[in-house]
Amino acid sequence: MFCFQCQEAAKGIGCTIKGVCGKNSDTSTYLDLLLSVERGVGTIQNELIKNGIESSKEVDDFLVDGLFASISCANFDDKAIVKKVEKGLMIKSQLLKIASENNISLPDYQEIIWQGEKEDFYNEGRRECILRNENEDLRSMKEIIILGLKGMAAYYEHASRLGYINKEIMNFTCEALALISNPNATMEELYSMTMQTGKFGVAAMELLDKANTSTYGNPQITKVNIGVGNRPGILITGHDLKDIEQLLIQTKDEGIDIYTHGEMLPAHYYPMLKKYPHLVGNYGNAWWKQKEEFAMFNGPIIFTTNCIVPPLPDANYKDRVFTTNSTGYPGWKHIEADANGVKDFSEVIKIAKTCQPPTAIEQGEIIGGFAHNQVFELAEAVVENIKNGNIKKFFVMSGCDGRMASRSYYKEFAENLPKDTIILTSGCAKYKYNKLNLGEINGIPRVLDAGQCNDSYSWVLVALKLQEIFGLASVNELPIVFNIAWYEQKAVIVLLALLYLGVKNIHVGPTLPAFMSQNVIKILNEQFGLDTITTVEEDLKKFLE
Repeated sequence: MFCFQCQEAAKGIGCTIKGVCGKNSDTSTYLDLLLSVERGVGTIQNELIKNGIESSKEVDDFLVDGLFASISCANFDDKAIVKKVEKGLMIKSQLLKIASENNISLPDYQEIIWQGEKEDFYNEGRRECILRNENEDLRSMKEIIILGLKGMAAYYEHASRLGYINKEIMNFTCEALALISNPNATMEELYSMTMQTGKFGVAAMELLDKANTSTYGNPQITKVNIGVGNRPGILITGHDLKDIEQLLIQTKDEGIDIYTHGEMLPAHYYPMLKKYPHLVGNYGNAWWKQKEEFAMFNGPIIFTTNCIVPPLPDANYKDRVFTTNSTGYPGWKHIEADANGVKDFSEVIKIAKTCQPPTAIEQGEIIGGFAHNQVFELAEAVVENIKNGNIKKFFVMSGCDGRMASRSYYKEFAENLPKDTIILTSGCAKYKYNKLNLGEINGIPRVLDAGQCNDSYSWVLVALKLQEIFGLASVNELPIVFNIAWYEQKAVIVLLALLYLGVKNIHVGPTLPAFMSQNVIKILNEQFGLDTITTVEEDLKKFLE
């Protein structure tokens, strides 16, 4: 195996024996094969689109699901992954037939040629190792694009479950997969496609924002309980708001409390979800602490998206975990939606009724709900505090949390920021500082949490609004510093979206991605000032100048 898609890549280079995430080499091999089939389907469909034949819902759903399933810590279930491969091969065969019937010529790429007949799945998957691209700079650019597509697919999947689709995004996905499949793609073509990936990343975040707010209302400033009640509970983690809505509906009057975990925390901010009194609080912290926290929760757990940490063999919770959507883990029951998109959580509810209430691990409240609509309502107060000097600078500290000791940087950085600065956050990176008592500036909390990682889109809108108010030529003239923590592919698409929008001098940490070659890093540094963090002391000095 060789995998370097997440921030924890072994030795900062890549995992070659077993993934730091817990994936074994077999699982990695099957995921490589799934991506190969994804590229094949996307490449053929791209040629069909050029000839006026749009993709079907089946094709779109396969591309989104496969890309999402291959994201870091999303799917560890070999059988489920192979099933996706088989579905992709069936779709590819159908597309080849359509191309033949319409006399459409196709490029002679390996992703198109292989039909699952010449070799077995495992050997073909091994051939798909990304190192087959010998030129490290071309390989780097291709990886940036494919990882950006994975993050974009995650956002698109959530939006589509709420009935919001965008054919331009799907057409672009096929175009990008076709270019990645082309062994003769040039650096110039790949760089251009990277920027286009950022463009459509913005479109995907905009689509999801519209889907979430149209369905559940605009997020509101909300104090969220982090203690526990005395009734049995169900813990739901991940990003999918449709899932928690259905769970809340099915558990109404069942004597069960619902707790969010990790990236599901922002569910508390939406009016249409806040109305359920048995949505009682948030339990725990970011994804990487789930082994200890799940053991203390006592009730069943539902994974709606990625960020699975494989349990220890003797974990007391491993027999009461469920997955859904693109996630999977061997031995955990997977809940599928019916033809109407409805999921049956009755088995989860039945188990919950036999469990003890959660064991408290903390108490108190945290505040969030500062998405763009809410911040716009505070715009007058924010602008006034900027003008009179009470707010000197904003620090966008969105992104991912992780388990590496070096991530203590973000907690220390937040603690040492001057009291006339505001932290704008989204994603699970907030768990490094959202429980610190950093105070307020004239009633404005110094940590403004917009929500999930896709809600980084809110900070783009806020920045553009401030640019408009102050009559500036560029968002880069604003007193805003971007200090982004990353772990996986949803952070990659956020970064590409910011680069496409022309945001400069972004700092990424705790390390730069291993999939970026030195030459690609140099290009991004020269074009955008992209750099990595150093020490808290040095960075504060640099950012506050």
